[in-house]
Amino acid sequence: MKKTRLIAGVALVAAAVAAALLWQNGNTSADNVASNDVLTSQPPTAADAAAVERGRYVSIASDCTACHTVPESKQHMAGGYAISTPFGGIYASNITPDTATGIGSWTERDFFRAVRHGKGKEGENLYPAMPYNAYVKLTDQDMHDLWMYMRSVQPIHNAVPETQLGFPYNIRLAMMGWNLLFFKNEGFKPDPGQSAEWNRGAYLVEGPEHCAACHTAKNIIGGDTSDYLQGSNLGEWHAPDITPNHYTGIGSWSQQQVVDYLKLGSNHVAVASGPMAEAVTNSTQHLTDADLNAIAVYLKSVKSSATQKPAALTTANSEQMKSGENLYSVNCTACHNSDGKGIPNLAASLANNPGLQAEDPSSIITTVLQGGRGAVTVGNPTSGAMPAFAWKLSDDQVAAVATYLRNSWGNAAPAVTAEEVAKTRKLLKAPEQMPEH
Repeated sequence: MKKTRLIAGVALVAAAVAAALLWQNGNTSADNVASNDVLTSQPPTAADAAAVERGRYVSIASDCTACHTVPESKQHMAGGYAISTPFGGIYASNITPDTATGIGSWTERDFFRAVRHGKGKEGENLYPAMPYNAYVKLTDQDMHDLWMYMRSVQPIHNAVPETQLGFPYNIRLAMMGWNLLFFKNEGFKPDPGQSAEWNRGAYLVEGPEHCAACHTAKNIIGGDTSDYLQGSNLGEWHAPDITPNHYTGIGSWSQQQVVDYLKLGSNHVAVASGPMAEAVTNSTQHLTDADLNAIAVYLKSVKSSATQKPAALTTANSEQMKSGENLYSVNCTACHNSDGKGIPNLAASLANNPGLQAEDPSSIITTVLQGGRGAVTVGNPTSGAMPAFAWKLSDDQVAAVATYLRNSWGNAAPAVTAEEVAKTRKLLKAPEQMPEH
């Protein structure tokens, strides 16, 4: 009897502690600050113009467009974009002030809780594809200004499909446990030992720009690992290491070269592609030079990944390397040149390219199979485009040319296999090689 009571008592205490933690994880003083009961559907007045403009900048820095506007769509912030995750597609919501299908019936308090704490208007748990674990760092002022901007957005009636994930990821209640494990309910804390510029960069990277969402590896249930900004698999893409590692990261880039990449979409070696091209086009190119420099200062200071450059992993006289060299000569030299140095601001340099040398070859395989286009920016409006080669090259051939790129001109990285290419081809639903006649 005493044992039963003891177990019950322990369970009761555990439940009470869990409830307290869950409450704390979903409530902060910021919720109380946001006591404005005005609805999003009530547009701001002329007197609010300064706040709206500041909020527009916060929205750009937070890259809201990337998820909440379908690519090539003119329905700004109307949602419907399927965000690819390892657990399935998650549809981004309509965040225009439409009262029927958007957030027109939301108050500022509702908005704060969704953006910073991952709680929907009815208290439902949002999936962390909405990076509230980063947005929790947004200041009260930035949040209020963002709210004012969202009230100024054109309302659009657009009913977004319901997200349907497979079991057990469809159990939103499980997000309470996820939050307990991975959601740190704290705002940004400046480091008094660092400069104002460094702290601004840290705020932008950790908060609005939510760089860790892509560039930090995730564990089996989607939580950030301790490998901060050291690269992560995004399915068909690999978000590269952006620590000061000289082999796989940005250690060999100057501060100005980091700024160039974020502002122009390219620099001395790299051309932004895939999801990063979208981030540059929609977000980073529009940041002030002061903010871009602050980001560069911060990124150049974070802890470097421990990955070290090995000796050449694939010998130059291997059959795969010989095949890759021949394929490169026929298909790639026109843009990337025989020395692999490419064309500045147009075709990426492949020589000593950190992004090519990641252990995960997803990005180079995807690029060869489906091609791509670099970021379109004000400073570089004629970004280069690469054709798709899925129709032309077999899995073995793609693997050979990718291996050649990863082990030439100073590069050294694991060989790519035909099995890896086949897996990516299937993921992309790319066509098979056309038969020769």
